[in-house]
Amino acid sequence: MRITRLAPSPTGALHLGNARTFLVNWLLARQNGWGILLRVEDLDGPRVKAGADRQAMEDLRWLGLDWDRGPVYQSPRVAVYRSTAERLLTAGAAYPCVCTRREVELAASAPHAEDGAAVYPGTCRGRFKSMREAEGAAGRVAAVRFAAPEGEVEFSDGFRGGCRFDPAKELGDFVILKADGTAAYQLAVVVDDAEMGVSDVVRGDDLLDSTPRQMLLYRALGMGDRLPKYVHLPLVVGTDGRRLAKRHGDTRLSYYRQRGVTAERVVALLARWCGIDAGREVSANELLGRFELGRVPREPIVFSEADDRFLRD
Repeated sequence: MRITRLAPSPTGALHLGNARTFLVNWLLARQNGWGILLRVEDLDGPRVKAGADRQAMEDLRWLGLDWDRGPVYQSPRVAVYRSTAERLLTAGAAYPCVCTRREVELAASAPHAEDGAAVYPGTCRGRFKSMREAEGAAGRVAAVRFAAPEGEVEFSDGFRGGCRFDPAKELGDFVILKADGTAAYQLAVVVDDAEMGVSDVVRGDDLLDSTPRQMLLYRALGMGDRLPKYVHLPLVVGTDGRRLAKRHGDTRLSYYRQRGVTAERVVALLARWCGIDAGREVSANELLGRFELGRVPREPIVFSEADDRFLRD
């Protein structure tokens, strides 16, 4: 059986943009008979908000979205991620890095990646023989970086079609284990998706350039045969063209719930953002016979004042 995952991060409340992606993921799963795993990605300790995991699950259920397994949390799996990073160190596919973020920004000559992070210039690659040597020389705890091999990575995205990246040039060597011992996103999701049998990943296209990095990790870990199929959807943005956030007003599902907006009204708006005219109210289940991935708009969805009025009128 093919498996996908709904993977909320409890660093904040689910908003309408998150909801649109989760709805598409759920519709594709239920249409195609995939199993659905709920995984709470709670590794970003300082930003995790108490109760946000429970709120996310409540919001998903309110929308009419269910799952077959979970919730599974990432935070208890720290030892698994660390052992995987050690495997990559031992294999020479990763190396200790003692550069601070500021040092990376000052040293980087390459343009910035899409996520705003400077492309790492390779300062520590080949510099130290071990983590102990790196930490002794720098006087601080080292992180672990994956050494991106030269060459292009190609894949066929289920929504965007053919994609091509040169990770070494465009993205640089990337952190897989932070200095505080916490796994970085790229490593954690690969380890979890592979172990949990995830075969289909549906997410926003802000994570498009994560795909070649994750593909490299799969291959370095000898799991190239477990690569998922990816679908990257255009984001929901504000009228300024930037991804939906607090600066665009309160777009949390809980905000609309508290004001008496029905789940069916919210789903009707999300359906419109998926290319379906569902009237003023519709349930997630009622969309199962109508949703087609090919009808989803190719450009970012702009959340407008008219959308807000539609929800509250």
